[in-house]
Parts: sequence; C-alpha cells; structure tokens
Amino acid sequence: MKEQLKLSELNGRVKKTIGEAFTAPIWVIGEISELKMNRSGHCYLVLIEKEENGDAIIAQAKATIWSYTFRMLRPFFESTTGQQLTEGLKVLVSVSVEFHELYGFSLNIRDIDPTYTLGDMARRRREIIVRLQNEGVFEMNKELSLPLVPQKIAVISSPTAAGYQDFADQLTSNPARYCFHLKLFPAIMQGNQAESSIIGALEQIFLYEHFFDAVVIIRGGGSQADLSCFDNYNLAYYITQFPLPVITGIGHEKDDSIVDLVAHTRLKTPTAVAEFLISGVAQFDGHLDELRHRFVDKIEELLAESKNGVEQFTRRIIPLTRTKIAVANNRLSQTIWKLDNNVKIFIQNQDYHLEKKEDALRQEFRNFTRQQHRELEKTTRSLFSTLRLITNLSHDQLTRKIQKSENMARKMISENRHYLELSSQKAMLTDPDKILARGYSITTYNGHALKNTDKLEQSAIIETRLYRGNIISEVKTIIKEN
Repeated sequence: MKEQLKLSELNGRVKKTIGEAFTAPIWVIGEISELKMNRSGHCYLVLIEKEENGDAIIAQAKATIWSYTFRMLRPFFESTTGQQLTEGLKVLVSVSVEFHELYGFSLNIRDIDPTYTLGDMARRRREIIVRLQNEGVFEMNKELSLPLVPQKIAVISSPTAAGYQDFADQLTSNPARYCFHLKLFPAIMQGNQAESSIIGALEQIFLYEHFFDAVVIIRGGGSQADLSCFDNYNLAYYITQFPLPVITGIGHEKDDSIVDLVAHTRLKTPTAVAEFLISGVAQFDGHLDELRHRFVDKIEELLAESKNGVEQFTRRIIPLTRTKIAVANNRLSQTIWKLDNNVKIFIQNQDYHLEKKEDALRQEFRNFTRQQHRELEKTTRSLFSTLRLITNLSHDQLTRKIQKSENMARKMISENRHYLELSSQKAMLTDPDKILARGYSITTYNGHALKNTDKLEQSAIIETRLYRGNIISEVKTIIKEN
C-alpha cells in the first residue's frame, strides 16, 4: 500500500529537513523586487534573481525583517550607502531559512552588508556612464551654446521645495535688478516616481523649446539616499538629447550624479544656480559697459583729432580765404568800373545816334518842304500863265479852262496831301522809340550795335536797350550759327 501523508505532515517533514540543512544563518545575494512596511514596523520583501544577461526572473523568495531588526538595519544601510533601502537594489543579506506549515517558505533577514550594495551601485553607475559614452551622447548637452544672457528659464522642481523658493527669490530680487522670466514645471524630485515625473516635465518644456533659453533642474537639500533617481540611465539619456542647455542644482555636495555629469552645467545648490545666471548676465552687462566706455573713449579721441584737424585747416584756410576775397573784390571793382564806363560810352553813343537820326529827319523834312515849295511855285506860275490865256478866251472857253485848272489843282493838292501823309507815317515808323515800343531791343558791345556773335567773347559785358530801361549782362554762353 502506498504511503499517504497529510499536508501538515509533509510540511512538517519539509520544515524539519530545512531546519537540519540550515542550522545557522547564511549570506544570500538578491534584488529587492517589493518592499512594504506595516503599522507594527515589520518590513516585508520579495527577493528575486534575474538572468545574468537578461531580465527574466529565475528565482524568487519572500523575506521578512522584523521591526526590532529593521529599526537598526535601515539607518545603518542608508547612512553607509547614501541610498534608500528600496526596490531595485541588489543586497547581500544574512538570512535564516525558515519554513512554516501554514505560511510556507520564507527568509528571515538578520543583517545586511552595505558594502556589497555600494559596489553594485558603483558598478551600475560605471556601466551607465560607459554606456552613454559608447553611444556618443555623453557630451551632447554640453556642446549646446548657452545664450550670453539667459533670461527665459524653464524650472523643474517641486513647487513646495524650499530650494525652489530660494532660487526664485534670489533671481527676482537680485541687486542689479536684472529681469528673469521663470516658468515652473512641477515634478517629483525623489523616489521611484522621480524618473518618469522629471522626464514628463522635460517633454512639456520641449513643446516650447523656442521660447526658453535654458532648463534648470533643482531640489532643496535632502539626504544622499534621496538622490538615487539622478543616477538613472533613462533620465540621463533624455537630458543628453534635449535641445536646450540643462543646468543642475540638486544639492549633491560630495559626488556628481550621472545627471550632473551629462548636464550642460553642474552646480551644487539652487542658490548657486541663481548666482550663476545672475553672474552671467552681470558679466555680459560689464562687457557692454566696457564696450560703451571704449566706444565713448574712441569717439572722444576721434572728436579731439577732428577738432585739431579743423583748427589746423582753419588756420590754413583763413589767409587763403582773405586772399581770395581780396582778389574777388578787386575783380568786382574792375568789373563795376568797366561796366560803368561801358554804360557811359553806350549812352553817349546812343545819344549821338539819336541826334544824327533827328538831324537826318529834320533835313529830310526841310528837303521835302523845299520840294513842295518849288512845286507850289511851279503850279502858281502855271496858274498865272493860264490866267493870261484866259483873258484871251471866250466866256465858255474860260469856264472850261477854270474847271480844268480847278480839277488839276484839286488833283495835285490831293496827291501832295497823300504824299505828305505817307511821309509823316514813314517818319513815325522809323522813329527809334516807336520801334522799341513794339518790343524790339538794341544790344551793343563796346558802343557798337551787335549784329552777330563773331567778335563776342565769354565774360564780355553787353548792354541791351529796351523801350523803358537798359539791361547790363555778362556773356556766359555763345551759340554760333552753322
């Protein structure tokens, strides 16, 4: 008959076998998969083991740290490693192997070796750094250009953190009154959720990358254990790929986190970041001030040189100007004298010509009068002869002769009157004043009337006589007829 055991009997044998096999505590290496604490202070864990080159779990066990042991182990571990006792850590623990008929297999943790965890953390840190370097991204954020005057700052921090308040107060209340524009993107800055929270804030900033000059990641104080999230590969890689310079001030006094190493600029505290930004603007402001002084000095130097040159030029030009003015005055006096002399000569010539024309007109009128007188005498003599003939004629013949004579006389008087009228009109038309009154003018040069430009020269002084008034001109241009 086959042996039959109750479950409690089987579990009892297993417990006895395990108790005989593991009579003393042993050191076990495992990764903390889960960690919970109850109200009594007991700590319940799940330890796992993964494949060496993968993430597949090949072993798992429950573990317990009773409250009186946990109160001693936890501060010792965290003060030594600077790391919280939390999920994801590899630990070397001293355990007693236990099996309970009702609760099954479990490990009771009695001690923990923090040096092993430190070594594992250092190993993982080195692996992350080497991985980032091998991927060629380790220095990418450092290669970005930080603006000379970064004033539009995206801030990743906890909104209630004292470090953020100190940072904002120092920037907005700087003694030089430089203006900074801050925009807070809230994030969890410690613990398991810090990685995804900070990356989420960076993704929001990326939507406005063209507005901001730089990103600042800050947190205020805290223990070394609170900073483990900044040794995360995913967060560090995301920062290396970010298109804006990242400045950190996460309060890591002793060592640089991986995030510090890949960031554009690493500073110790939030206030140090604020001072860095203020000093950058102040340095640029000082450079501008220096340029302004240099510009003013250069302008003053150029003005002094120009003033000296003007004074030298003035000293040279004053005698030359006086000489030019004297020469010009002399030429002007000569021109005025020549003009006055030419005007006098012209007036004399015009008076002479007018007198000649008047004499000619008088002589022509006297000749005309003499001619008319002779004609009249001739007519008179003819009349007398006619009268003598009349005395020898009959009454009818006499009448006819008288009528004929009268007709001839009337005809002759009419013809002479017409001739006198034509002569008078001719005399009036040839009067120089009448000619000038019709819009004609007379131009003379050296007292002679100008009929062409053959003997005329540039700068010659000519006079034009109008009906009323004379014009004295200087010749500028001479146009010859072809």
